[in-house]
Amino acid sequence: MSTALVVVDLQNDFCPGGALAVPGGERIVPAVNRLAAHFEHVILTQDWHPPGHMSFASAHKGKQPFETIALAYGEQTLWPDHCVQGTFGAEFHRLLNAQKAELVIRKGFRPGIDSYSAFRENDRATRTGLAGYLGERAIRRIVLCGLATDFCVGWSAIDGRVAGFEVALVEDACAAIDLDGSLQRARGEMDRAGVCRISLEQALGTA
Repeated sequence: MSTALVVVDLQNDFCPGGALAVPGGERIVPAVNRLAAHFEHVILTQDWHPPGHMSFASAHKGKQPFETIALAYGEQTLWPDHCVQGTFGAEFHRLLNAQKAELVIRKGFRPGIDSYSAFRENDRATRTGLAGYLGERAIRRIVLCGLATDFCVGWSAIDGRVAGFEVALVEDACAAIDLDGSLQRARGEMDRAGVCRISLEQALGTA
């Protein structure tokens, strides 16, 4: 069975000094590079918001980052402006070895829909095309790493299972925001979905 490594949102704005820094975000880069060198198929995701995206707190008068609002598709966390198209913050971390990447999935570029998952946006209906790409390449297993465990990585893992793929998450090649217990919730949801949580060394043995 063919396996693909999916590296989620390893971008400057999610690393220290960035607009939405994940604690320890930069420390996973060496582990991610080891994984990327080991897998035949490597796919990257990239948060790619237009200015004024509706997930930004700045787009809602009187709202602050990390507050929540209700939208047509459900509850939405409001974030600091981040990963704006064409900015340094949206670029991949400079030490990420992206040489083997065969596909970049950009997400969050629709102004009115946020997008955590590599497979579908937060309205849970709009697809990114990743499942179709993997199917065309006869890839049935994915290994996930990147940022952040409790949001974009976790949602991608669960949606990968919904799409019918075997999914493993490399915990020591991820880092979490852990907003009000979000990491514990994400781990529970992944476990219930059948996502395997594995170590770096276990992942290197599965390629």
